[in-house]
Amino acid sequence: MKLDPTWKNRLQEELEKDSMKKLTAFLAKESETGKTIYPPGDEYFAALNLTPLDKVKVVIVGQDPYHGPGQAHGLCFSVREGVRFPPSLLNIFKELKSDMGIEIPNSGSLTKWAEHGVLLLNAVLTVEDGKAAAHAGKGWEQFTDKIIHILNEERENLVFILWGAYAQKKAAFVDRKKHFVIESVHPSPLSAHRGFFGTKPFSKTNEYLKSKGKEPVDWSL
Repeated sequence: MKLDPTWKNRLQEELEKDSMKKLTAFLAKESETGKTIYPPGDEYFAALNLTPLDKVKVVIVGQDPYHGPGQAHGLCFSVREGVRFPPSLLNIFKELKSDMGIEIPNSGSLTKWAEHGVLLLNAVLTVEDGKAAAHAGKGWEQFTDKIIHILNEERENLVFILWGAYAQKKAAFVDRKKHFVIESVHPSPLSAHRGFFGTKPFSKTNEYLKSKGKEPVDWSL
């Protein structure tokens, strides 16, 4: 599995831990028994490869990949070109339009955001076809915790966007004196009308970045 060198240098020790060896063995066994895993192996680290450590400006924390065919490609909330928008992603686009005046795009791929410094990090990086959270508790969480710890400790003036209780708990340790944290309910249809719509996360992110002398994110897709 290819991994961007800026991340590999900092995560090598984590990759060599027993927990990751067990996770690798688990994934290999699942594949050998004919189970379909999303995303494909060469996209497990897509978020890290598209957004090198020194380029990160914003971190959006998700839970685990979409579990339908052709959806997941290694970026939280994002789907491949040509795939129908999942409900949460559609709500994100509705808020983007309300907040920034950016029209809802034709594609649900957030690759452009990743290339502009938005780390789209799921807590769990793989899932079994048709089984949400099937790979929770298998070792990915410790690995992605380490990623957030590295960003928290080694970088300054990042924006952490935490939608929903899961993301907020995962990144609860982030130093709010060094970084800007935006929290709201999850964009899921179950909760979006109870405190997601109208929160203006995209403009708030850019206002903060500009206040710190950083280039704002181009949120257009």
